[in-house]
Amino acid sequence: MTLPKPIRWTLAGLTLLTLLFVYAPLGLVLLNSFNTSQTFAWPPTGFTTEWWGRAWSSPGARDAIWVSVQVAVIATVIALVLGTMAALALTRYRFFGRDAVSLLIILLQLGLSLSLFTVVLGHVLICVPYSVAVLTSGFEGFDRSLEEASADLGETAFGTFRRVTLPMVAPAIISSLLVSFTISLDEFIMAFFLTGTEVTLPVYIWGQLRFAAKLPGVLALGTILLVGSFVLLTIAETLRRRAERRVRDSRGAHA
Repeated sequence: MTLPKPIRWTLAGLTLLTLLFVYAPLGLVLLNSFNTSQTFAWPPTGFTTEWWGRAWSSPGARDAIWVSVQVAVIATVIALVLGTMAALALTRYRFFGRDAVSLLIILLQLGLSLSLFTVVLGHVLICVPYSVAVLTSGFEGFDRSLEEASADLGETAFGTFRRVTLPMVAPAIISSLLVSFTISLDEFIMAFFLTGTEVTLPVYIWGQLRFAAKLPGVLALGTILLVGSFVLLTIAETLRRRAERRVRDSRGAHA
């Protein structure tokens, strides 16, 4: 069904206004990270990269970035493994409770002391659903006849998975890695309640907001997070679409 032209223009205008409402404040954060003034002001009074230098030379900021990267890498790898198994089960098997798996929330009270380990566990809990969602789209349209042909040629189940399945869904796997890494890197709530003495970058930024003199450096760190997240998610979405196109082309070639 084709909508009338006035309605299409109206929807396009509303979409543009929504995007401006969401992203305009982020643009102000980016501009003020180069502002010579130490206050969040508009228009900017001048241009400087001093705050970026101070942010990078801060030992607390560097330590927070390193902790965030560690947590994100570990949580991403675990989420990818769990997400791959869940996506395979959801797309290939039918079982009781299959439709409720994506809504499952597991609350574990292990009595653990707050540390980097508890932050990783919290981030894994958050990242797994996103990993499953991305990987499911890669596995759903996969042509099972390719695996059957591999088995007929004498390949083992693991060998088929490694030589046939993984290469076909590799873009979806990489996309899942990037999405999970970005979510873990930006996540604040879980890290705030589960962190110990080693804080992640979002928690560090929140702590620095209490000091007005450190606001420019906080804006610079926030800009790093925003730009990094945008780049990673753009790459992830590109790879996800490529995975869908590869699976679709594969099904068409074997139809």
